[in-house]
Amino acid sequence: MNYIVKDENSIYYECGFSSDNALFLKLGSESFFITDARYTVEAQELVSGATVIINGDLYGEARELIKKSKIKKISYDPKEWNIFYFENLKQDLKVKFKAIPDFSHKKRVIKSSQELLLLKEAAKLGAKAFDDFASLIHKHGFKQDENMLTFMAKAMLSKKGKYELSFDPITAVNENAAKPHALPTSKKLKKHDLLLVDAGLKYKRYCSDRTRTVSASKEFAFKYEQKFKSKKIQKAYDLVLKAHDNAINKARSGMKAKKIDAFTRDIIEKGGMGEYYVHSTGHGVGLDIHEMPYISAKSEMKVEDGMVYTIEPGIYIPGEFGIRIEDMVAMVNGRAEIL
Repeated sequence: MNYIVKDENSIYYECGFSSDNALFLKLGSESFFITDARYTVEAQELVSGATVIINGDLYGEARELIKKSKIKKISYDPKEWNIFYFENLKQDLKVKFKAIPDFSHKKRVIKSSQELLLLKEAAKLGAKAFDDFASLIHKHGFKQDENMLTFMAKAMLSKKGKYELSFDPITAVNENAAKPHALPTSKKLKKHDLLLVDAGLKYKRYCSDRTRTVSASKEFAFKYEQKFKSKKIQKAYDLVLKAHDNAINKARSGMKAKKIDAFTRDIIEKGGMGEYYVHSTGHGVGLDIHEMPYISAKSEMKVEDGMVYTIEPGIYIPGEFGIRIEDMVAMVNGRAEIL
């Protein structure tokens, strides 16, 4: 297949290196990595399986290579391109461009054994960062607002800059946790408050993603077992944990993703809180924090061995509280294994 790739992670998947100004071009049996002179040394050292071409005019270079190849059709992912750059690329070309949405994500949906090891290490490091964050809150976190808690979470996750973050962490207290993607506020953490933390880090570019909701007592930890003073919060928490465990225990390779979504949704609906479960059960994780498979009520995709995705049911009652419990799982020997 002939194709052109623009997204950084998609390029990295093809040749082991990428930059913020590059193209990857596959033409028949030949592959080309095109970038500008700022990345000459790294590209020549790290690109694998492709010819490195240094030219500040990426699109002009790509056009010339396509013309010389005399190919008639080239595939691309329209989600990677804006109109300006795509029009720049295809000017004067008589090639047929075939749009394949999520082209790279489809190629990457089954992880290799090496990718699984990297994702498992990312998850392990992320879990350790959660433990370190809990210890930091014990010492310095109470009476701090969400802005400072978020700053502290970033420090723990990145190990003072050693690791990149998968995304900006969410640290939400009480009613702010009712927003699934809450932004930090000046709300301060007090003992016995509900605290939701959603965070992840990257290990060799591969992401981790984890969420825990806790009762922030003096000796709290980011574990599954939690005791809340409010009976309503406790009921919601127990439902979310039951839904989380049910999906992980029952997921099987060959199932449609929507069936795995139902393993969480049915429990929360039967518990009388279905209206407060406002998102899908999970999403794939890899070089991108969100990729295939998507574990949603409408997804017809079958999960297979080698796929990695999250299980993250939640209940969010506006103005009161929010609860989410999330783990990354890999399909191994037909079953879901927590990374």
